[in-house]
Amino acid sequence: MGDIEAIKQLKARYFRTLDTKDWEGFRQVFTDDVVIDTVGSGGERITGGDAFLDYLSGALAGATTVHQGHMPEITLTSDTTATGIWALHDVVIWPGGMRLDGYGHYHETYRKGENGWRIASSTLTRLHADFVAPEPD
Repeated sequence: MGDIEAIKQLKARYFRTLDTKDWEGFRQVFTDDVVIDTVGSGGERITGGDAFLDYLSGALAGATTVHQGHMPEITLTSDTTATGIWALHDVVIWPGGMRLDGYGHYHETYRKGENGWRIASSTLTRLHADFVAPEPD
């Protein structure tokens, strides 16, 4: 398998393990020093794979999520580094019924080590987001 295909598979694992709440598998898609930046979409900037896992697993506790990434633009920048942009559509439904329907992009860097490709940084940008409150009883 070529490097670009391996990065596509990595991102597919990211989406699957996130939506199935396979937190152990999810953690494996990141470098230990990953930088996650969701400030532009209302979130936080977090450094470290374990810190991000703690944050996200808490923020999504009890939520149903569906993440889909499309149209990857991947550029190999060396034998062990790459950049990528993915179009994103995500749906998050929290306990109580609050729902997010979001559209945007992931801007990422990747690093290849002894365990293959991993996400080294990810910045989430939003083009549009709909928040729908639950219907009152």
